[in-house]
Amino acid sequence: MSVAAPANFNPEEADNLEDIEKQFAVKAVQHMSTYWAILEKVRGSALRLTKIDDDIYEHLKTDFPEFDPAATINEDEMKSKAGKERWRKFMMAYEKKVDDYNFGTIVRLGPKMEYDQDTTMFVPRMQFYAIEIARNKSGLNDWIYENNQKEAAEKKAQTAES
Repeated sequence: MSVAAPANFNPEEADNLEDIEKQFAVKAVQHMSTYWAILEKVRGSALRLTKIDDDIYEHLKTDFPEFDPAATINEDEMKSKAGKERWRKFMMAYEKKVDDYNFGTIVRLGPKMEYDQDTTMFVPRMQFYAIEIARNKSGLNDWIYENNQKEAAEKKAQTAES
């Protein structure tokens, strides 16, 4: 659920209140934890993150033909002036189509990585969707489900032996 800022709100002059920052961080971590829990229960290749995953994926391939979902993200390149401008243009297409399109979210730098302080970065939600939709469509997140199923089966076997 998004809450509109007051009409006279100027983000350039807003106080950077510690409590607000903490609330954003909590929301980002909750989103990260929820997404990981879903990937443990459902193959990424069978998952839909939005109602318009296919459109987002095609748009990503058009605007970022060099994007390789299997590669590790170059954070410096993505957050460079040119990178930010390309992504801003991409994201603005979803301003009225995707809730919380610009809300801060945590994304893994690579599809073979788990969420960790050194393997993640903070991005707008739309970047997260584009990256993770591409990874899911390529089957690159299926290992999370497979590992979880294997661990569950091993745990069940150990319990049966006891």
